[in-house]
Amino acid sequence: VRACVRACVRACVRACACVCMCVYMVCLRVCTLHNAPWGLSTQGHTGEVITLSFDQSGRYVATGSFDGTVKVWDVRQSRCVRDFAEHTNEISSVAINFDNSLVASGSMDMRAKLWDFAGGRCISTLDVHQDEVLDVTFDYTGRRLATASSDNTAWIHDTRTGRSVEKLEGHTDEVSKIIFNPQGTCLVTASTDNTARIWDASDGSCLQVLEGHNSEVFTVALNYDGDTILSGSKDNTCRIWKC
Repeated sequence: VRACVRACVRACVRACACVCMCVYMVCLRVCTLHNAPWGLSTQGHTGEVITLSFDQSGRYVATGSFDGTVKVWDVRQSRCVRDFAEHTNEISSVAINFDNSLVASGSMDMRAKLWDFAGGRCISTLDVHQDEVLDVTFDYTGRRLATASSDNTAWIHDTRTGRSVEKLEGHTDEVSKIIFNPQGTCLVTASTDNTARIWDASDGSCLQVLEGHNSEVFTVALNYDGDTILSGSKDNTCRIWKC
């Protein structure tokens, strides 16, 4: 239940963009801010849609569902262009890399997968986690993927080889969110152990523990320059941290 709540929170945050997205009754509905009420409607998933991710251009959006599938949609044409269906449990997180060559997905089946956008096939299955994969994110080059899990760890993976190269250990409870800084030199994680952490992306070492929240930390964000971190918590507060 806790994992579902976290996933829904992430989905709500990611849904707010220049193009308004609303997922309702397994239906992807697309409208612009100037064209309310809802216009185009595309049926696809057969279960709750709980995670969304736009590509850099804003043309494509990846969606993940409790039906265990990942779909990629052309927003302009309101149609599904890719359907990835090899996970064996609910999808918790999706991401598209900067040049649209790769789609990543994390699942309750304890695996993350890398998908070839153009070829429409799975090119790598990452199965180093011992519990549900809660979040996935690419660095700005698309050459590295980071995953966060309920097993209290995060991993950095090489997307070119499919190898898991660095394990991030230190949290004492679930790691609910992970992000790279814009330069790709460090990562920030959020955890239900009431802390956020900053990690060196080159060797996976912990650089700093951000303590101050009184309850679970669900999410973190970095500004464009990468020198300010925002953390959001179950304690009803957000905290701003200077790197």
